Amino acid sequence: MRSARVIADHRAPDRPAIRIARGDALTLGERDVDWPQFVWAVQTDGLGGWAPASLFDAQRGPATALADYDTLELDADAGQLLHLREERSQWWWARDARGREGWIPARALELLD
Repeated sequence: MRSARVIADHRAPDRPAIRIARGDALTLGERDVDWPQFVWAVQTDGLGGWAPASLFDAQRGPATALADYDTLELDADAGQLLHLREERSQWWWARDARGREGWIPARALELLD
């Protein structure tokens, strides 16, 4: 498992995270301006979140998820040490010292050997 130091504070957006399961039907909207590899994905219950476009079988409109994904982001402060599990679309799934987990952008991290 890789480790990283947080070099820029990161705060999760003020909206509930969504969990997407392989095979879920969603509706895809616009691409994110800052992260163009992400698309706004809306579940059948109306909840939405940003997810990697590569996760779906379409680029826009009705789509099916090709893999599981959780949009949960991790709040982190500069100087914190994190354990990294997986990188996807320039974001890392990370765990902090308290055991909290979520995504954090790679640009907010310094990877450690």
